[in-house]
Amino acid sequence: MGRLYNLTNALVVQLYKHVPWLSERWARRHRFVEGEGIPWAPLRKPLRETVIALVTTAGVHLKTQPPFDMDDPNGDPSFRVIPAYIKKEELVITHNYYDHSAADKDLNVVLPLDRLKEIKSKGLIREIAPFIYGFMGHIDGPHVDTLVKQTAPEVAALLTRDGAEAAVLTPA
Repeated sequence: MGRLYNLTNALVVQLYKHVPWLSERWARRHRFVEGEGIPWAPLRKPLRETVIALVTTAGVHLKTQPPFDMDDPNGDPSFRVIPAYIKKEELVITHNYYDHSAADKDLNVVLPLDRLKEIKSKGLIREIAPFIYGFMGHIDGPHVDTLVKQTAPEVAALLTRDGAEAAVLTPA
């Protein structure tokens, strides 16, 4: 299934990108998962005193880590841990469900680590959490339950361990 399936996904992404009525039709028919009762936690101190984490759903991971599963039509609910002070050259995107040509040119499009470092250097935040958490954003079917009940709580615990007090989530 691998290569043909991936080529099919790439074609569909391009069709949705260039044929707006097709993507609109898909959006009208797709059954989206809606979160209910998601708690809002306002900041308890000024942003300049806050440790900020970065979480991405763009399929970013270290080149040395296993890629996200592109053969499963329901996506991959796992995550990758990425050191926050990493060189962009050590990262790669494994995600066939969006056009990441802009992100391939400038990773800050989906992982704004350079911008976060600039904000820190200006004293607008206290610190960047030591790890970034990378997901593949295309999650469907049975993997939604895995993400909600297993993976997301695990990452939430890791963020707490890292001392993160707020997170910037960058969707693909």
